[in-house]
Amino acid sequence: MFVVKSLFGKIMGNETNPELVQLQSGQLYLVRPNSVKGSRECIYKDAVATIRRTTEEFNYQLVITRAYEEGEEELLEEDEETDDERVFLIDPELHFHSAEHEGAPSFRWDDISGDEGDTWEFVVDSQFVNAATRGLFETTMLTCMYERVRRRSSQNATEEELEQFRFGDAPPTFKSKGKAPLRAPPPADTSRLRTPTTVQSEDPAVAELSSALGKTTIQEPAAGADDEDEVDGLLNEGEGENPLPAPEDPAQGNTIFQARAGLYLFDRQAETFMVQAEEADVSIVEVGKFLFWLVVKHAGQDGLWLSQPVDSSMNSKNDPDSHSFMWNYYSNSHVHTWLLRFTDDASYQAFCDRFAQHMWESLNGLSWSKAKADEQRFVRQSHEDVEMVIVEEEDEEESEDEEEEEEQGASDSEDEVTRTIRAGEEQTDSDEPRPPRDANPNSQLAIGYKNDRSFVVRGNSIGVFSQTDDDEVKFVANIKSLATPGGKAFAPKKVMLHNQDSSMVMMDPSNAHALYHLDLETGKVVDEWRLTEGVSVNNITPDAKYAQMTPAQTFVGTSHNALFRVDPRLGGRDKLVDSQFKQYQAKNDFSAVTTTGAGKVAVASNKGDIRLFDTIGKFAKTALPALGDPILGIDVTADGKWVIATCKTYLLLINTEIGSGRYAGSSGFDRSFPADAKPIPRRLTLKPEHVAYMDQEVSFTPARFNVGENESETTIVTSTGPYVITFNFRRVKQGRLDDYKIRNYGDKVVADQFRFDNDRKIVAVLPNNVLQVDRKQLAKPSRQSLLSTPTKNLRSRSSIVDSPYYRFFLSVRGRVDSQRTRLLYLL
Repeated sequence: MFVVKSLFGKIMGNETNPELVQLQSGQLYLVRPNSVKGSRECIYKDAVATIRRTTEEFNYQLVITRAYEEGEEELLEEDEETDDERVFLIDPELHFHSAEHEGAPSFRWDDISGDEGDTWEFVVDSQFVNAATRGLFETTMLTCMYERVRRRSSQNATEEELEQFRFGDAPPTFKSKGKAPLRAPPPADTSRLRTPTTVQSEDPAVAELSSALGKTTIQEPAAGADDEDEVDGLLNEGEGENPLPAPEDPAQGNTIFQARAGLYLFDRQAETFMVQAEEADVSIVEVGKFLFWLVVKHAGQDGLWLSQPVDSSMNSKNDPDSHSFMWNYYSNSHVHTWLLRFTDDASYQAFCDRFAQHMWESLNGLSWSKAKADEQRFVRQSHEDVEMVIVEEEDEEESEDEEEEEEQGASDSEDEVTRTIRAGEEQTDSDEPRPPRDANPNSQLAIGYKNDRSFVVRGNSIGVFSQTDDDEVKFVANIKSLATPGGKAFAPKKVMLHNQDSSMVMMDPSNAHALYHLDLETGKVVDEWRLTEGVSVNNITPDAKYAQMTPAQTFVGTSHNALFRVDPRLGGRDKLVDSQFKQYQAKNDFSAVTTTGAGKVAVASNKGDIRLFDTIGKFAKTALPALGDPILGIDVTADGKWVIATCKTYLLLINTEIGSGRYAGSSGFDRSFPADAKPIPRRLTLKPEHVAYMDQEVSFTPARFNVGENESETTIVTSTGPYVITFNFRRVKQGRLDDYKIRNYGDKVVADQFRFDNDRKIVAVLPNNVLQVDRKQLAKPSRQSLLSTPTKNLRSRSSIVDSPYYRFFLSVRGRVDSQRTRLLYLL
């Protein structure tokens, strides 16, 4: 026992190690003696048991993780739900104890959330786990219970004190110190944020919130809190995975809104929102003209919990079902996720309305009173999280069944269904042509519709890639040393394929008054197309969504305040069509443009507004109000019914079909929306708790629908940082706004688009890579999918050791998995 305790002290004392001890192999059973379905159910036939730290001091978890056979995880269907991990807060109430099952050693504990008499049992595979390791595991469990109940370190605990926590026929009872009252931190040290003792909540309202947040759960304060004791669990600066900074007290300002709510902080390891304060004073403070701060203080006290400016980087999300408001807080290059839970609908709605109002004022620099009633309604609705009301001609259930059948019938691909171009050189031993090395990173992507080619801009060169029959990306050629007809070299700012993909229109960042025509067959810039004097171009797009597949010569362009058509066939120097030119006097600051299949035009601006045109040269039929965030990109379905606009931290989805009134059923491209029937905008965001795992600010690339004359729009693709993300468009239209999948590719994704006529294959461009991604390889967001990269192919969602003894046993079973060596396996 002394040797085990000594070794445990070394493991327990290493606070940088999140996992204390593991049982590498076993099976998990749920035993229900009173169930009609059978008394014993195998949950995981191959599993790993781990004792894991939480970010809350003196609290630990028992984690049972499913282990996969080699290749088994890749066989899971794309939409198949997985339940790979069971987590239990270690507490004497579990009645954890050793046992035997059919002669094999095991550990049992109560199923607290199940029926009376239900228990869990982990049957240890003694071929891989020796008696010393089992003893260390049990001692660790006792020590974790000791620390949770006593609220102090176990380093000086005697064996007799630990034995008090061993479960027997008459389990002892313990009086926990529980949670002390929340007190304001001392003025000299505001960096210490208090983390109360917690147990899993049985409050129906909290359970409802946990359900609404998916896998994420919320924990409530432990019962029996002793008001005499001070909170022991403190997150000090320098401790924990991502220490929280000292709250910043905004300048003296005017408190314009105040309410009371519970305050929670997301624990990344526990995948749980931990309660920080049962009650906190929530304020919105105006510190300057159109400058607002969100301030959270201790209830009835001056102690400050947190404060931050109200802006779009908060990535906020409203949850009306649980009266909760979630957002991200950025500090010291780390991301934290906070949650406010209001006790009633009135206070929740009041806060959400005021937050949306002051966010709009901050972004637009205007008073809320200057916005029209329909504009105010548009802004508020954009922050709501409610189900859309849509009318679809197709049978959604049937179309989704077809999609799932297609995915099930698709052959399983490798971890990366792609040929990777790394650092400008294809990784192949063949004599095929290779892209040249270049100090400049990849910057843009253009997808061919006619010849299935992809064009990647890199400095003043363009790499040409093809897709092979076996779905690989293959380097074909390099168009280098781009220069104007006059010989001036330039790196294209934007490019557009044209004239049946035989040519490319390019923009020179140093000359905004001209466009350049690249002949893709010769690789030479053959023409310079000038615009009318005084008109500068900042965006170009084809005449219609699929016009690049046709011999059409004209195309659409915008300047900062004008929309126009360009016709290279016009004689003379200027190529702008005078009759199809609409210039606004105001500084509209147009930022993006796109066209429907019929050639109708949608234009977005850096102010955040969107205009829908049926004809170029006339006023817009519809002008949608600005939320205030610059729009970085815009796309539209071929039929013009749906528009997707990309802002830095969210995507804005808008149904352009008029829903009521005289012109119900008409398109916003053809008719103006009635003032009382503006479309309801829907924000597609990443959940704040998922952003906490990403640990970086969201910055979306322009989102696009899948494209194809024979393909309906089913998916939206975008990216942020190293993550490629797809939203299920069919389910989003049904109101499931957070139905997205994601994958980490280890480096910043510069651009991404679907291949033409294929909603499964995505071409993704990294600074030095070109990838073809199978949409099936993206996963539902979780700690595993957000933290792992393609180079990591772990069987299990728990860390697997690399002990030489363990590796020998696994090699016998054909399941080698490497991570790190643990001291305990030397026993």
